[in-house]
Amino acid sequence: MIENKDYDNFTKYLKVPHFEIQNKTLGVIGAGAIGQQVMKVAKALGMNIFVYSRTPKDLGDSTIKFVSLNELLKECDFITLHCPLTTDTKYLINKSTLELMKPQACIINTSRGAIINEHDLIEALRNKKISGAALDVQEQEPPELNNPLFNMKNVILTPHIGWRCLESRQRLVNLFADNIEGFINGSPINIVH
Repeated sequence: MIENKDYDNFTKYLKVPHFEIQNKTLGVIGAGAIGQQVMKVAKALGMNIFVYSRTPKDLGDSTIKFVSLNELLKECDFITLHCPLTTDTKYLINKSTLELMKPQACIINTSRGAIINEHDLIEALRNKKISGAALDVQEQEPPELNNPLFNMKNVILTPHIGWRCLESRQRLVNLFADNIEGFINGSPINIVH
């Protein structure tokens, strides 16, 4: 905006909707390491937290509530995905699950694109079944230039760059090395079933 000498955010109106998240409910799908870090931030911001995970665990916080997927989808204002792409999670978010969500709900995907059926998401966004989507991953990467998500005002897209900082890449290399060492020693880590 500013680099194009567009100062409308200062002189006319804010182009991005704003709202408080305190006392809103965040639904976290996937309670692994990343999901747990997201929960910590959400809790610090005063959000209520619902979690759906294939393996519920004791997080040491009685205010975090493990619920069914249907309950999470029906009750949450924001839903964020932090699960691996498996045969069980492919298209976990689809026409029928999107229909369970509140019309004012937003979905965030920084996990894997195919966890959401993109065609169904586009239809839900067009028909205002949900309020918006923030996607760092898409079903096809890079997406086709004619992908409707590029022109939707209720969508924020980034090109799968959430992991791109130097520290993240170094941690990924270290994890890769640890996985190889663990496999060689007969103690594999980070096993996805």
